Amino acid sequence: MVSGGKNTDCTSMANKQDNYLYNCDQVRTLDRLAIDRDNISGLQLMQRAGMAVFKHILQHYRKHAVTVFCGSGNNGGDGYVIATLAKEKGIAVQLIHLKQPQQLKGNAKRAYEIANKAGVTMVDFSPEMVLEDCIIVDALIGIGLKGSVRGTYCDAIELINNSNLVVVAVDLPSGLNADTGDVENICVKAQTTICFIGLKQGLFTNHGPDYCGKIVYQDLAEKSTIFDEIPPVAIKLQLSSLLRHLKPRQASSHKNNYGHVIVVGGDYGYAGASLLAAEAALRTGAGLVSVATRQEHISTIVARRPEIMAHAVDSSEALQTLVKKASVLIIGPGLGQSLWSRKMLNCALKADIPSILDADALNLIAREQIQLNTMNHPYVLTPHPKEAARLLNVETSQIQKDRFSAVKKMAKKYHAQVLLKGTGSLVCVSANSTIGVCTAGNPGMATGGMGDVLSGIIGGLLAQGVNHNHCLALATCLHSEAADMAAKGRQRSLLPSDLFKPLRRLIG
Repeated sequence: MVSGGKNTDCTSMANKQDNYLYNCDQVRTLDRLAIDRDNISGLQLMQRAGMAVFKHILQHYRKHAVTVFCGSGNNGGDGYVIATLAKEKGIAVQLIHLKQPQQLKGNAKRAYEIANKAGVTMVDFSPEMVLEDCIIVDALIGIGLKGSVRGTYCDAIELINNSNLVVVAVDLPSGLNADTGDVENICVKAQTTICFIGLKQGLFTNHGPDYCGKIVYQDLAEKSTIFDEIPPVAIKLQLSSLLRHLKPRQASSHKNNYGHVIVVGGDYGYAGASLLAAEAALRTGAGLVSVATRQEHISTIVARRPEIMAHAVDSSEALQTLVKKASVLIIGPGLGQSLWSRKMLNCALKADIPSILDADALNLIAREQIQLNTMNHPYVLTPHPKEAARLLNVETSQIQKDRFSAVKKMAKKYHAQVLLKGTGSLVCVSANSTIGVCTAGNPGMATGGMGDVLSGIIGGLLAQGVNHNHCLALATCLHSEAADMAAKGRQRSLLPSDLFKPLRRLIG
């Protein structure tokens, strides 16, 4: 499943930073560079951040009262600035602080002093307090959080989430790990998140999209040269730019120009998986598509999609003969884990052609500790988090706690291109490459067969000669964008085969 949706408003972005994603250490460096280059103080930068949030509130919630929850760090300082601006504008505003003013330091303390001088109403937080109709500003915890939320901060977040009021988060929702998108125990659920300086990578994967709502990026009018000095650790994938790698077809084309994909899978009871992968390869534009499967599935596949060549394969020798005709292999959809499955996998892995390894191919590789790094031909791994955990011999929870690290580890261990599926799917073409993050998709994709369609799309693109450094990213975006087009507000009833019509439109 891939989900996340197009939840970023980039109206104020400059050229590069609209798609660049950074970790927390990089954002802190950008922050320091911004202060030096613009020759401003930390307080002035804080005031810019507060103004950016306040302008958003004015634009969207002008007639509402505002309640600002403030912590003790710079994030809390932003909150004091927002409250001051609201007071000066004549908006009913209340500030709820979780740290006493005498505990504040640096720019946060100075922001408090300005708010206090402006006459902002400030009260101590209490779990028993009742929130009236208002817009809540979450300025509790910034990017420094690395573990669980503790103490009264937990109570404050619970109060906010139970209020059913609109929440605007400052830089990120309190409780979210900005590097990983992990939520240890509790997190503010915001309708909008105003993100400053650089987009944080954790907002776009794992739990990030569940809690951030719509992400509005504000560069705070920084000089764009600072972004030239800090290369991003990840980048948001854009289908519009990736489609240029799918070249127009010549009028003199014939089927042999666009490759032969062979899907190896479909053990007893799993014919549908191999059929979905094969049809997806066809719909993506592969010249020829075959399925190597059980004899019992031949008539079903041909009846459903006569364009697919279905072959009954019951031995390694039979598969070896068929594989010689292939330009790309998709190994795993419906493969199962029987003796037949293992024979098919071991035979297919010996072929010196690009291969996509999915589903039970990954499970067998993990279970039998098959070493893929001895292979000479390019191959792609497409695990979901549970399969990734098996490949790395860890718990699934460890994969989700740091998906960026996990996808890099798999790329390094297996010398492969890796797509780690899930909310904000991650594409890693090598252990040293910048990670691609797919922000399209929706929760309707959480159904059996979606991964088989994705494998077919990857295979179809590789067969047509799409550059292997861009193929996986393009396939991931096509899959997710097609799912968004197919869902159209009806996510719960979405089927994998519903993607074929919008897929044709996207690649047409």
